[in-house]
Amino acid sequence: MIDPRLLRDEPDLLRAAQERRGESPEVVDQLIAADEARRAAIVRFEAVRSEQKQLGKQIPKAQGDEKQALLARTKELSTEVKAAEAAQAESAKAFELLLKSLPNPTVDAPPGGEDDFVVLEEIGTPRDFAAEGFEPRDHLELGELLGAIDVERGAKVSGSRFYYLTGVGAQLELALVQLAMSTAAEWGFTPMIPPALVKPQAMEGTGFLGQAADDVYHLEKDDLYLVGTSEVPLAAYHGGEILPTESLPRRYAAFSPCFRREAGSYGKDTRGIFRVHWFDKVEMFVYTTLDQAAVEHERLLGWEKAWLAKLELPFRVVDVAAGDLGLSAVRKFDCEAWIPTQAKYRELSSASNCTEFQARRLDVRTRGAADEGTSHVATLNGTLCAMTRTIVALLENGQQADGSVRLPAALHPLLGEVLRPIGQASA
Repeated sequence: MIDPRLLRDEPDLLRAAQERRGESPEVVDQLIAADEARRAAIVRFEAVRSEQKQLGKQIPKAQGDEKQALLARTKELSTEVKAAEAAQAESAKAFELLLKSLPNPTVDAPPGGEDDFVVLEEIGTPRDFAAEGFEPRDHLELGELLGAIDVERGAKVSGSRFYYLTGVGAQLELALVQLAMSTAAEWGFTPMIPPALVKPQAMEGTGFLGQAADDVYHLEKDDLYLVGTSEVPLAAYHGGEILPTESLPRRYAAFSPCFRREAGSYGKDTRGIFRVHWFDKVEMFVYTTLDQAAVEHERLLGWEKAWLAKLELPFRVVDVAAGDLGLSAVRKFDCEAWIPTQAKYRELSSASNCTEFQARRLDVRTRGAADEGTSHVATLNGTLCAMTRTIVALLENGQQADGSVRLPAALHPLLGEVLRPIGQASA
């Protein structure tokens, strides 16, 4: 949620930000009108309430006809006060609902939509399989050869876009989790295992009940939501709290299952485990001061790049266009790994700067010296390891002609150097 003062002080900035996202700036004018109506309703309520209080003081001193007139006016005011109070509440609610629909204004993200990202750098060189003399298999074929992935039984038990990780597939995920969590701890993140079910205020507070509502699983009987990312419980972790400035930044790394309807993705990535309804992930999350948010954003990206380099994957970094940002982010960097059988880069991780947007909704503040008052913190999030997509990238990029998969050196202590097809003897 934005600072309402921006509506009065910098409406043109908000209009330009909307246009940058490819959205209508009219919502800004609607918000300004709603804000004026809200403030007028407050003035009206305070005026009639003040008159009511003044009459309350005069009545005990009045006599005869004067007292009767005051009593009659008191009855009228009682009705007016109730009406003014209701109008104030209604206008405040209308303003808040409209305000929550306004995305975090971005000025640095490239303008445009999904295809208007800017490539910042490419790291590593994709393998030339033709030069090596064989056609690469896709991750599902490799997973079946290794006895690592079973989508057929996943669909039988749970439906499309579900799967089993079996044998070395399960071991590979557990190795990635262990490596990711220990690496994050070395970087100074506090390891966390948060709840995967959250209350509506946590989901709304992070901005996932706006434009992303159709992608969220809701348990109506319990009024709880399955999280699509542990960003949600991590953002709500300090909800309603005041964090001492000297305790910032606070960095958390959480392992959790993630659930997504994949609304609007019908027909996309239906083969294998690249786009699924459930996957596990290690997510980084940071609370810091607003003036340090951009610097921390670069740090998150640096950690993501270091992780992908540790996994020996060729990848590129893109600056996501404004129209492809979520409601909360002002800027997002994606790291996309090369997927050989698709002959293109695909998103493996992202790092987002949400400034004060989520903290305002969740009321997370910071306080410095006693005379400085409080201010809202900034929140940032970044994927460290989304398991299924990382497994896809590792299998396809590490494959050998015989169907075996050579693992990066960082995983050797946990899983060995090579994953071999079932029945294939070890070298």
